[in-house]
Amino acid sequence: QVQLVESGGGLVQAGGSLRLSCVASRRIFSNNILGWFRQAPGKEREFVAGIGWRGGSTKYADSVKGRFTISLDNAKYTVYLRMNSLKPEDTAVYTCAAGEGFAITTFAGSYPYWGQGTQVTVSS
Repeated sequence: QVQLVESGGGLVQAGGSLRLSCVASRRIFSNNILGWFRQAPGKEREFVAGIGWRGGSTKYADSVKGRFTISLDNAKYTVYLRMNSLKPEDTAVYTCAAGEGFAITTFAGSYPYWGQGTQVTVSS
């Protein structure tokens, strides 16, 4: 049963922007925090951004602060990741994840629900 579905990835030039979307099931959206992780070839998965229940809190990786914005659309059960000023080092598969509780964690193991991911490629 698919409970998280990402979209919005693509190929952009450095300095460009993309908005990723992750549609969650009603249950997941209502009872879990939501976050974005990314994994580049040959690198470990890393936390990008997270948002608490009803958008009450957010957390960002230092590498994306000031450039990326995570947000929610409660009516659409969707979490977004707006990515501005993209850099080649942002190239990765971006995956939406949901974790139980209200505290945002950067630890991937704390998120039991995962989407399939969407590819973001930033060229120089």
